[in-house]
Amino acid sequence: MRRMRVAVLAAPREFRVDALPLLEPADGQVRIRVEGCGVCQSNLPVWEGRDWFRYPLPPGNPGHEGWGRIDALGAGVRGLEHGQRVAFLSSSAFAEYDIVPQDVLATLPRSFDAQPFPGEPLGCALNIFRRSDIREGQNVAIVGVGFLGALLCRLCAQAGARVIAVARRAFAQELARRFGANDVVSMDDHARIVEQVRELTSGRLCERTIECVGAQWPLDLSGELTAERGRLIIAGFHQDGPRQVNLFLWNWRGLDVINAHERDPKIYLEGMRMAIDAVASGKIDPAPLYTHQFPLERLGDAFEAVRTRPDGFLKALVRT
Repeated sequence: MRRMRVAVLAAPREFRVDALPLLEPADGQVRIRVEGCGVCQSNLPVWEGRDWFRYPLPPGNPGHEGWGRIDALGAGVRGLEHGQRVAFLSSSAFAEYDIVPQDVLATLPRSFDAQPFPGEPLGCALNIFRRSDIREGQNVAIVGVGFLGALLCRLCAQAGARVIAVARRAFAQELARRFGANDVVSMDDHARIVEQVRELTSGRLCERTIECVGAQWPLDLSGELTAERGRLIIAGFHQDGPRQVNLFLWNWRGLDVINAHERDPKIYLEGMRMAIDAVASGKIDPAPLYTHQFPLERLGDAFEAVRTRPDGFLKALVRT
């Protein structure tokens, strides 16, 4: 029986690689030879360990940013071919092979053959941008510049907005400029940031603020940067318990607050296909954002890089 390598999170901070039987796709499924999978910051709690998680996780979990080539077709699959390169939705992509329904993947053009394509986070960026309703001439604050924030800087700038990036690391501040930010504000002192953004916008503040960090303070800051009747877009993934919000401020300013996270696979796929078109047209170029790569056997090191964010770190990819 053929076997495949698959990562298993056996305990907090303890990945192992097992050799498991290579399964055949069922009706309507395809088997994918995984080329790689991005490592998402949202998975840090399960890597670090929390009381509510149960270990070991299912094989391949929590990998959900995979891409690869179709290796086998199940009965009833139409419109796909062996060897086609695809990005796909799954929670078990930290593995040499993965099996998914045919309706959760997006085919990649041949011009992409030389480049990685973690479709899920790229699709998230496009879906967040769509939900943000960015318009020409708006002041847009992007709070937190990493992989997602950099892509949103580029997309908002291309839409004709004036982009004000709020970033902590000097590396991220320079990245924001390269990706189209008109102004960059250091993420340090809360009151100073608000005052600086107020000065930059002649007192107007920002018609759109996109919070990309997923923590309490950046959320508080983002609300204060948003102008009356503006839109606060929550793109950061908030976990580890409830958040407090300044509802008086949100009420008084009449803010529209958008939770830009999606759960419908169809919407995820729409975003992935928009991302494919954006990369193919040159509208966005994510290649400089893939800063760290690891083999499957070093998946734990990849998670540590996501946790510690060494200088120059933006996105880790695990190659199989």
